[in-house]
Amino acid sequence: MASFEETKAQIIDLVNKQVVPGVSFGFINSSQTQKYTYGNKSWVPEITPLKGDELHDLASLTKVMGTVPLVLKMLDDKLIDLHDPVSKYLPEFKDDRVELFHLITHTSGIKGFIPNRDALNCDQLIQALLALPVTDTFNKKVVYTDTGLIFLGLIAEKFYKMPVQDAIMKYVIEPEGLKDATFEPDPVRCVPTYPVDGKMLYGIPNDPKARQLGKHCGSAGMFATLDDVMQFAGDMLKPDKEFLYHNYTELNPGRSLGWDVKPDGSGHVLFHTGYTGEFLAVDYQHQNAMVVMTNRVHPNQYNQIFLRRRETILESFLNKSK
Repeated sequence: MASFEETKAQIIDLVNKQVVPGVSFGFINSSQTQKYTYGNKSWVPEITPLKGDELHDLASLTKVMGTVPLVLKMLDDKLIDLHDPVSKYLPEFKDDRVELFHLITHTSGIKGFIPNRDALNCDQLIQALLALPVTDTFNKKVVYTDTGLIFLGLIAEKFYKMPVQDAIMKYVIEPEGLKDATFEPDPVRCVPTYPVDGKMLYGIPNDPKARQLGKHCGSAGMFATLDDVMQFAGDMLKPDKEFLYHNYTELNPGRSLGWDVKPDGSGHVLFHTGYTGEFLAVDYQHQNAMVVMTNRVHPNQYNQIFLRRRETILESFLNKSK
């Protein structure tokens, strides 16, 4: 049975070295679950202790906990096929080469830059995204973007006749029994991220696109507790999820359906991060998982030390998970 004491020590050291205010984290080791809380909820405007039941801004973990499971349900229900062209459902997008498969594996090659993006409202941003050109990386390279999952969310809305975030709550979160996961969090329960226009964000997505798109954002916007993400991680270790633990792109580094595949596309471990500091690794072969919840962007979002330390923590988990 794997022991994650070294990995645990590295995570706690993030707080001891003041890389982050605090961490709520846990491990699943076969049938055993261990959870820990260490440090503070916030540094500014005042230091407040972390209790462990706070709601965290999941940022891009929304993709794999919400939009990807919704797309997989649509596949199971034969509503869509991964090789359908995006233009079949979003005719404003003009490149017929790009399939749903390319969106979910981040191989679409869709250019990501939109001038004055943050000044656009929801409808304007959607139209600007749909007008983005496809680059020469199409189907040749994994280039992680939010656009693919936003498009998949818009496609889901065509079938469910409701905003994608409402569909995620109805068809994914509620059936999974994730009792606190939400897109409409109580700010009092939330870990803060960083200030926007001089006001600290509590319960408001740090991602500008999530704030602009609101309920129509399939790439970010979900808030959840450590318990929620730990429960989700446990569900990812069940036999019906084994099909996800593969490199579907035939590229190296490759991609599963929505997930990063570690190490080196071997297909044994799925990994995903959120910009705000959350990350999740699940190892089906050894029935282990790691969840780390923190606000690495508080009070300054440009925290590069954390990103380097995150890779070291992941490496430790992968080594101990064997």
